Amino acid sequence: MKGYSMSKIISILGSTGSVGTQTLDVISNMDNIKVHGLTTNTNIDLLEDQIITFKPKKVAVMDKKKAKELRCRLKDSDIRVEVLSGLDGLTAIASLSEVDTVVTSVVGMIGLIPTIKAIEKGKDIALANKETLVTAGEIVMDKAKEYGVSIYPVDSEHSAIFQCLRGNEDQPIDRIILTASGGPFRLSSKEDLYNVTVEDALKHPNWDMGQKISIDSATMMNKGLEVIEAKWLFDLELNQIDVMVHPQSIIHSMVEYKDANIMAQLGVADMRGPIQYALNYPDRKASNIERVDFTKYNSLTFEEPDFNKFPCLKYAYEAMEIGGSMPAVLNAANEIAVEAFLNRKISFMDIPKLIHDTMEAHISINKPTLNQILECDKWAREFSRKKVDLWQ
Repeated sequence: MKGYSMSKIISILGSTGSVGTQTLDVISNMDNIKVHGLTTNTNIDLLEDQIITFKPKKVAVMDKKKAKELRCRLKDSDIRVEVLSGLDGLTAIASLSEVDTVVTSVVGMIGLIPTIKAIEKGKDIALANKETLVTAGEIVMDKAKEYGVSIYPVDSEHSAIFQCLRGNEDQPIDRIILTASGGPFRLSSKEDLYNVTVEDALKHPNWDMGQKISIDSATMMNKGLEVIEAKWLFDLELNQIDVMVHPQSIIHSMVEYKDANIMAQLGVADMRGPIQYALNYPDRKASNIERVDFTKYNSLTFEEPDFNKFPCLKYAYEAMEIGGSMPAVLNAANEIAVEAFLNRKISFMDIPKLIHDTMEAHISINKPTLNQILECDKWAREFSRKKVDLWQ
């Protein structure tokens, strides 16, 4: 992977979300990064504040009505910024000619097309959108190679692997070990999970994340998506990727080499660390992130994941083993299931059931094209929504 120049110009897709706001926090303490593009789904209040502070040239709002409202707000102000809308707006922000790096921190399948367009325009990618590689990993990584683009992982686990591989890229490895906190229900029985409320599932013990990712962490689908993402990021076989529950979230992931030596990356649970590393690679810049106090964290524990209690993780492994279009179907069904749960239409344990039923109904396409992936995504969403309606 190539390194960055001393200064850079970036766009952030999803600047009002958890990773987006933390990215801007990191940038506010650095003088070598300029922001030219920002996007949001609907949160124009926060986007307006970001426009005032960071002065981007263009912004995009997915919701077209909200985009129009923001234009009206800015019309009589001294702020000069172009407000775009919809997926075309997101893609335009990802493709700005002067931008050299795009931070993709939108949640869900919506990040796929803008990321591909950014790659085709020669932009490096700081990737915080799991679904991009889960649904179309082979296509995206082939595009990155074709256009000479670097993809820098922002997820804490993949950043950890990336850091552990640095200087050892040509060395054979046995496996990587992705760590997981275990989420809010690590100590709960499977029977307890049938009574989980939305409020219960949103209470992550270690990380401050958005609603969708918090629910994915509670079901352990988040880790399943990371398994699939890791396969493509690091060119691994599925049997080289293990998951280990590590409740303290101090070791963010590990690499075991052929000689049985293991390298681990450690740090407090703070997304600003991997964000800053991705934006400054290959350099390490000073930060105000809390340091690990080993007198406080003097016991680091590890457990095998419970595939019976958290079947979403099992389904992710199965989807990757089947390959083709199945991971896209898994992801689409999960997005609909999480949305339905948050809207209190289905129960917590209906989430894996809906994913399983959707996967069972799909005949996977081997080596799908981008259009076929998008068609399978659409089919899976429609199938899952119909299931939700039938269950109500």
